[in-house]
Amino acid sequence: MPEREYLYKGRILNLALQGPYEIVEHADAVAVLAQQEGRVLFVRQYRPAVGCQTLEIPAGLIDPGETPLAAAQRELAEEAQLAGDLELLACFYLSPGFCDEKLYVFRATNLKSTYAQPDADEELSVEWHDPQEVLEAAREGRVEISASAMAGILFALQGR
Repeated sequence: MPEREYLYKGRILNLALQGPYEIVEHADAVAVLAQQEGRVLFVRQYRPAVGCQTLEIPAGLIDPGETPLAAAQRELAEEAQLAGDLELLACFYLSPGFCDEKLYVFRATNLKSTYAQPDADEELSVEWHDPQEVLEAAREGRVEISASAMAGILFALQGR
């Protein structure tokens, strides 16, 4: 396989050519499925890349040297001001045809309030919704969701 030729190196991604392939190198990420009384915790925020607000489960990048578990704990605290016991449900590549980003999905149980400083550049609202209703709204185009939100919804509906 030919060496990668870097076209761009940035803060959260690199763009490279490897032979005929365009490759995005991106830090791995975590997402946290938090449930209470049949509802799932979502965060709503504006995403410039897609030009609209999305409904997502708490998620974010794994910092250099950080474990996926520590990143999941940090993101749950920063985005929802919650802590809990975390269990890894699955990990998978988000778009392996061009990107090396892997997503680790955790379930949070025994939720309790905590405080962590939110990221300065994030403006989001925390919302609890029935996962089936969010899935239907996404199918009907009434709400935009992320891949991590879809994974969380499917795990929640599966009941595992």
